[in-house]
Amino acid sequence: MTDTTVKAGDHVVLVDGSAYIFRAFHALPPLTRASDKLPVGAVAGYCNMLWKLVRGQGFDPKPTHLGIILDKSETTFRKEIYPEYKAHRPELPDDLRPQLSLIREATRAFDLPCIEQDGYEADDIIATYAEQAAAAGAKVTIISSDKDLMQLVTPLVSMFDPIKDKVIGPDEVFEKFGVTPDKVVEVQALAGDATDNVPGVPGIGVKTAAQLITDYGTLEALLERAAEIKQPKRRESLITYAVQAAISKQLVELKRDMDVEVPLADLCCIEPDLKKLISFLKAMEFNTLTRRVGEAAEIDISAIEADPRLKAGGSAAPMPAAVEVSGEVAAGAERPGLTSDAATPAALAAKRAEEARSSPCSHDAYVTVRDMETLQGWADHARQEGVVAFDTETTSLDAMSAELVGISLAVGPGEACYIPLNHRGSADIFGGGRAEGQLNIAEVLEVLKPVFEDAGILKVGQNVKYDWLILKRHGVDVRPFDDTMLMSYALDAGVTAHGMDTLADRHLGHGCISYDSVTGTGKARINFAEVPIDKAAVYAAEDADVTLRLWRVLKPRLAAEGATTVYETLERPMPDVLARMEQHGISIDRQMLSRLSGEFAQRMGALEAEVYDLAGERFTIGSPKQLGDILFGKMGLPGGTKTKTGAWATGARLLDDLAEQGHELPRRILDWRQLSKLKSTYADALPTYLNAETRRVHTCFQLAATTTGRLSSSEPNIQNIPVRTEEGRKIRRAFVAEPGHKLVSADYSQIELRVLAHIADIPQLKTAFADGLDIHAMTASEMFNVPIDGMDPMVRRRAKAINFGIVYGISAFGLANQLAIPREEAGAYIKKYFERFPGIRDYMEATKAACRRDGYVTTLFGRRCHYPQINTRNPAERAFNERAAINAPIQGTAADILRRAMIRMEGVLAEEKLSARMLLQVHDELVFEVPDAEVDATLPIVKRVMEMAPLPAVTLSVPLQVDARGADNWEEAH
Repeated sequence: MTDTTVKAGDHVVLVDGSAYIFRAFHALPPLTRASDKLPVGAVAGYCNMLWKLVRGQGFDPKPTHLGIILDKSETTFRKEIYPEYKAHRPELPDDLRPQLSLIREATRAFDLPCIEQDGYEADDIIATYAEQAAAAGAKVTIISSDKDLMQLVTPLVSMFDPIKDKVIGPDEVFEKFGVTPDKVVEVQALAGDATDNVPGVPGIGVKTAAQLITDYGTLEALLERAAEIKQPKRRESLITYAVQAAISKQLVELKRDMDVEVPLADLCCIEPDLKKLISFLKAMEFNTLTRRVGEAAEIDISAIEADPRLKAGGSAAPMPAAVEVSGEVAAGAERPGLTSDAATPAALAAKRAEEARSSPCSHDAYVTVRDMETLQGWADHARQEGVVAFDTETTSLDAMSAELVGISLAVGPGEACYIPLNHRGSADIFGGGRAEGQLNIAEVLEVLKPVFEDAGILKVGQNVKYDWLILKRHGVDVRPFDDTMLMSYALDAGVTAHGMDTLADRHLGHGCISYDSVTGTGKARINFAEVPIDKAAVYAAEDADVTLRLWRVLKPRLAAEGATTVYETLERPMPDVLARMEQHGISIDRQMLSRLSGEFAQRMGALEAEVYDLAGERFTIGSPKQLGDILFGKMGLPGGTKTKTGAWATGARLLDDLAEQGHELPRRILDWRQLSKLKSTYADALPTYLNAETRRVHTCFQLAATTTGRLSSSEPNIQNIPVRTEEGRKIRRAFVAEPGHKLVSADYSQIELRVLAHIADIPQLKTAFADGLDIHAMTASEMFNVPIDGMDPMVRRRAKAINFGIVYGISAFGLANQLAIPREEAGAYIKKYFERFPGIRDYMEATKAACRRDGYVTTLFGRRCHYPQINTRNPAERAFNERAAINAPIQGTAADILRRAMIRMEGVLAEEKLSARMLLQVHDELVFEVPDAEVDATLPIVKRVMEMAPLPAVTLSVPLQVDARGADNWEEAH
């Protein structure tokens, strides 16, 4: 009999089965078995991976022992230690749950041991097997990317991350945790783990934990000597949360001495019974893999019958009916075949068996709803499914003035309808009437309002904020909802755009009907209300259909890729917060803007005269070509370069350089450009944005427009009003409070520098912030060895420029331009800055290295900011991505803090019975409109909410400070 005992020279492969299952589930599009539509995508991916395993592909040496380790239940000894352990883990995806028994059946079909044990996690079983195998001198490979298993790594025990195709040894563990594998447990105990709800010690992250363990050796030694810690807050946290840290260590430390029910020797690799395996694969209808196995074994697969239990839905597999869970059958599948406008929900449900994700969107199956009975049927079907995708079609992109033209719904892939409400007949272009075959808006909303407001029905949209506002104006509150745009943003910020057409192409391989193809372009474009209903119906129903399909693709990725918390806490709550802000709008003083327009025009005229005098001729100042010909052709100024079109480049940076060199004409041009922009973009344009009904300006906030989570705005863009110039401040004075109210501006003070001090762990900066010192004066004192008292304002200005410039990765060239000093002097300043604050350079280098490795960086709240081009060979592009990656955790964390404040603000104000309304968000500032009598009560509440915003998710080691005041206009309040 063969000796299966593990010995030196053997190779034991331990597979983290849960990781394999989730990777299989998300790696492939949702698949269903053709005969009964049973979801089998995870089983298919899992079987393909097992086939590679049993054939030893990629392993050196070939495995002698192999086991699949699974979690049996959530009830383990850790729950007894800490009942909240893993309390926030999301539920299994509905279409994965029925596949688990099939996955176990698949493991047995491959003749592989499927190991699971009550009371313990799979990681504990893996740890015990690894310890036993290494003790016998065998090589161990753990197939997983789970960081919790990294504590097991030794020269004999390594991990293989199948997602990144990367071996994880002691060096890789050190790179991730900053300590050797035997100290990983100590670091995890301090840092905690939000995913598993391991509490750790508030305010201590992985980097700080690694340094503490390096200094003190063990958690126990650190806690025993916590009183010696110099940093007050860190010392206090370690003393206060010592018991919590000890509990955390018990939670993260894996058991290595379990009494395993299956001996390690029983994991010995044996050749699978390929006929039995083929029978299983045929029953599952995995034709490609069946053929591959047959070819490898030289077996005639046609001679082998499929496992009848699986084909019949017997004991080896759940019945198809078991798949019907919350409407989540075969995510992304198609439901073609409907042709009648009056198709009923029953008919639609009957078509569920025809779902197939690979089939195209069935435009001929979309329904145009023209009677109330059919509409009621769709509403009832939405209730049955529990999930409905929706979209609105309107006359304008301005949600505060747009008219509702139609609504589309989708209750399943291919099951979509369009409800036309306000299309005009062809004669209406010439003054004709309403198109025939439409329902009354009020009657339609009477049926749909209960659906949109039903807490038991999830509404799914793409850029929900717009549709929320449209329906809110008709008295409908949409809730709860998911937003596919924001799901994509939480997952892939920096990787892709998040518009529906882009996402459909990327995730569904589907090209959507374009808006231009429906409405035309240029002068021939017509309003959507003028689009014929039959043409509009296909376009609109496809939008809802695609949105639902995208939701089914993106929703499972959130949990699998660790983005659920970011989406649920920072993204999903924002649309209705911002929609209410957009709905409130803000008042402007039109007369003031008119006066400013005249003032700017006069000053521009004077500047034009100076420009013509300096140039020696008249020309069109706003023409880059004519300006370039004057500057570089006629006057021969240095630095001229030509664009691809052959014209001279005349960008702002080039003109700045020339102005710094003492050339007057470029300086006057820059002054003229600034006034021209202020006049056209704000003084003249702002009054055109006044809403005819509210007489206020309603900007539109963009949630998914930046990589870091910062918001932007448009129509009008209030983010770009300059605040450092007197002219820009005058524009702000034109934003005014309604009579009887004040505008309250609440602004974070130097939030990004505070975040930098925390993330990079800079003692001098942290102390200065904690003591309330002038941070720029402190920096100047540190760098230039001058006392703070009586400091030359120019010295402080230089320190301020460096402080803020460092956050944005400023170069010597950029700092030289900003301070009007030689580049060598600027370079010396930056060098000295890093010498005085070495932790900042360490942070920068570590961040760049992490981004080069992972392709993304992460904010303190877990938001991933992707920079996929950071490894490009183009030096300029690479440098740009490196600067962006350095800045992103700082700027992104500040943006996340502001989002958390906005999300909480309305609820707290309501609890305090205050009627302040949040109107604007600009960079690190929030603007409110507050009744005069409530200003004094509102200011401390707003400050408290903003300053406490990071808690409890993140405890910063520096205090946040918010400056808030009220005034009649925005500038005076700022």
